[in-house]
Amino acid sequence: MESESEVQTETSTRTQRFAEWLMTREERRQEKESNLEGLIKMNLIVSFLTLGMVGGFESVRLAVSLIPYL
Repeated sequence: MESESEVQTETSTRTQRFAEWLMTREERRQEKESNLEGLIKMNLIVSFLTLGMVGGFESVRLAVSLIPYL
């Protein structure tokens, strides 16, 4: 039969492992978000450059002026 201190140690160890897992998962999620943010910024830049080449400067000005309404 396990003593009370052994049960408490096992519980705290499981809690520590769970906390470490949560921290690792959060770090990985933040890395993915920062990568995603970079891709979104690049996509916006490429989209505006393409719009400028196809539609001209006036279409880019119109698109930028409409951003607050999105």
